[in-house]
Amino acid sequence: MLQADEHSLHSPFVFDLYNNVIKTASRSVNPKIEELRNNFLTDQTPIELVDFGAGSRVKSGNQRTVSEIAKNSSTPPKFSALLKSLAEHLELKNIVELGTSLGLNTLYLSEVENSKITTFEGDPSLSTKARKTFSDLGKHNIRLIEGDIDKTLASEINSIDRIDMAYIDANHRYEPTLRYYETILVKCNESSLIVLDDIHWSKEMNQAWTEIKSRPEVIVSIDLFEGGLLFFDPKLTRGDYVLRF
Repeated sequence: MLQADEHSLHSPFVFDLYNNVIKTASRSVNPKIEELRNNFLTDQTPIELVDFGAGSRVKSGNQRTVSEIAKNSSTPPKFSALLKSLAEHLELKNIVELGTSLGLNTLYLSEVENSKITTFEGDPSLSTKARKTFSDLGKHNIRLIEGDIDKTLASEINSIDRIDMAYIDANHRYEPTLRYYETILVKCNESSLIVLDDIHWSKEMNQAWTEIKSRPEVIVSIDLFEGGLLFFDPKLTRGDYVLRF
């Protein structure tokens, strides 16, 4: 593992990615999507969640307000923007997202030109709210799959020709995370990117990240703390990086 900055990166690919995408991600923050995030942050509408994942570390019970979900379960704007920037820079069009939630990251990914997004959400209330948001904004390149991801993922992935990019932000446990990765990997190729969210959220997520990034098919792994990036192109110089984000 190499803890690095731009001055110590020997891989041309990682050097370029760090300087032209990771360091500049905040420039891709979308004001319209962030206005929607701010609206969610003040929305006190109660939602009764059906939690298929590892639950919340902030509040017990299944009832949340939209505001609480936006505050505690959404990625920071900078990371949302990074997802879009990665897809644009690497020209990744067929995108799978596990864990739609309120749909903010989905919206960022849908801004990528000619992108097709398949997003999975287990909770029916969140699915309904996200689907309405996508419809209101005229987003026709998003397909939302509702239902327990453990039951919907395999069959839906089988129907997809290829996956250029996958963003895994669902059940934050060791075994499901590995299973999601393995299911998605079947439809990936050498140019694909898999992003794991919250890799240091818990001991189980740390364990899953450590195991996955050590697998032989992973050529380059980048730990940004908020999430981890996995690349598979054998033409790249093999490396395991921890970068400031």
